Amino acid sequence: MASPLFTPPFRFSLSLTSSNARFPFPRARIRAYLSPPRGVWCRHLNSMSQPVGSESLPSEDEGGAKMENSDVIVQYVVLRRDLIDMWPLGSVVTQGCHASVCAIWSHKDDPQTIEYCSSQNIDSMHKVTLEVKGEPQILNLSEKLTAGGITHKLWIEQPENIPTCLATKPCPKSAVSSFFKKLKLCK
Repeated sequence: MASPLFTPPFRFSLSLTSSNARFPFPRARIRAYLSPPRGVWCRHLNSMSQPVGSESLPSEDEGGAKMENSDVIVQYVVLRRDLIDMWPLGSVVTQGCHASVCAIWSHKDDPQTIEYCSSQNIDSMHKVTLEVKGEPQILNLSEKLTAGGITHKLWIEQPENIPTCLATKPCPKSAVSSFFKKLKLCK
């Protein structure tokens, strides 16, 4: 359930009244409610609601002391831009979901994965979705991650045998961000 501080952009209320002889169809009464502008940062919202770049904003721990979120546990998901342009959007998103779930499930006993998926953090997971141009770039990135000791899953769609995306296992941002600095956010 959503926090009282966050409401979806629009809420609709629909009520039907009885029809009359002149207009045989029920009349609909629609009400729309506007919520606060998007991008307003609130520490009670999950990471999906925070504006870009808010990862570096200081937050407060339980004692009220300021701390940096620079070493937050994060999962990177990298999609192929050429597939985004050629395939239905839902199909490409599904590929990213496959890779993400596989990377987490394959390392479900890893301490960082356990922390990432803990009941305290499950509603505020940090994911960064990036893009590469095509197949050669995603294969090259996978090789670099392997050489750097970064555990990840390169998702290869079957039966076509097409590498579609990759996802890292959850790990500290400081340990992996350097591998992804040159990539663009997926839009």
